[in-house]
Amino acid sequence: NKYTIPDIPEMPSCSFNPEEYKGMSKERMLDIRRQNCNPMTLKVTYYKKPVFIHQGYMQWLWDVDGSRYLDLFAGVATVSVGHCHPKVLTAAEQQLKKLWHTTNIYIYPTLHEYCEKLASYLPDPLKVIYLTNSGSEANDLAMLMARLHTGNYDIITFRGSYHGGGPQTLGLTSNAAYKYPVASGLGCTNTMCPDVFRGPWGGSNCRDSPVQTIRDCSCAQGHCKANEHYIEQLRETLATSVPTRIAGFFAEPIQGVGGAVQYPKDFLKEAYRLVRERGGICIADEVQTGFGRTGSHFWGFQGHDIIPDMVTMAKGIGNGFPMGAVVTTPEIAASFARGVHFNTFGGNPVACAMASSVLDTIQEDKTQKVSLDVGTYLLKELAKLRDKYEIIGDVRGKGLMIGVEMVTDKIFRIKPPMCITMEDADFFLAVFDKSLHNHMKKR
Repeated sequence: NKYTIPDIPEMPSCSFNPEEYKGMSKERMLDIRRQNCNPMTLKVTYYKKPVFIHQGYMQWLWDVDGSRYLDLFAGVATVSVGHCHPKVLTAAEQQLKKLWHTTNIYIYPTLHEYCEKLASYLPDPLKVIYLTNSGSEANDLAMLMARLHTGNYDIITFRGSYHGGGPQTLGLTSNAAYKYPVASGLGCTNTMCPDVFRGPWGGSNCRDSPVQTIRDCSCAQGHCKANEHYIEQLRETLATSVPTRIAGFFAEPIQGVGGAVQYPKDFLKEAYRLVRERGGICIADEVQTGFGRTGSHFWGFQGHDIIPDMVTMAKGIGNGFPMGAVVTTPEIAASFARGVHFNTFGGNPVACAMASSVLDTIQEDKTQKVSLDVGTYLLKELAKLRDKYEIIGDVRGKGLMIGVEMVTDKIFRIKPPMCITMEDADFFLAVFDKSLHNHMKKR
């Protein structure tokens, strides 16, 4: 019987002791959630019983009852180096004692130290930085800059993409769950996502991942028929759905909300060429893939051997502190300087201090190597579970940006803080295996 019952190891130990919870009752919190909070929060939870989070430390979370959890979602890939990481916490505390807020009209060292440091992580000519408070804000700003610089209006994104929930960025986002029946995101066109698992074309060597699809293909080494078909779809969109000159093209190096979807290896390189031929600029949305999460590279776009004209980022940039950024070229920045752009909280001293500490911590804790080593191990072990259980259709991703697609359309998105250990990975794999086993037994 291939559905052997796995043994569940003990949860890995943790030396940190959370404070005892003495706050309001769970019932009161739920009442307030129903009456005073965004009602959508009650809709989107996947839990039969909500989790009432009290405290976090590194890869661990504790609820109000004192139960400990291994966090494999990191607040949607946002807690990059670990909950309440001591180094980042110290940076925040020190800055809070000196200066909470001024605006970037004035010159204060924290902002400039951070901008110089962040720019050093990006290739030329990506050296001009605009700081925002979120990824949606960053993408909204990038749309405006692309249109102003090119003098064109139309922007192309992939189906299944998520680039934000603002009135403009909703046009970039191609996911029905986020759409409202009102005019928004004008000038945005969604093209076929080159998804080599679920799309019409794909094979056994398409993607830059330790795990390939179970689809067969007869492609010769270094040649990908699926890539050619998907590029033809993009050509078709350019020929029929937008003007001959466009403003830009947004793509996540690996789709996040779409479920860790990866494209054929050379797709973005060819797509960038086609977009630039039509006057457009190419924007890499690194909100989820940035800061070493893919393991092999610091930025997701580097895994595609491309250099975008603009990079947007958020989430892991501040380890969960609200922050985002657009990084672009001096040429595009000069076009944007024709008008006045100002962001009250963008580049806030506390945000800059924390984000600067995050960059230091990524280096000191070697979190990119953790992403590569633990992520590759997880992917390979999850592939074994795909072979064991027919309800798993696909396992994909890179580093600690992992998707497990079930055959009935559900996706497990696995994007933990980049401080988890092999022991944590084994614990998760055993629990996941047991859950799948129990599900198959019920069926």
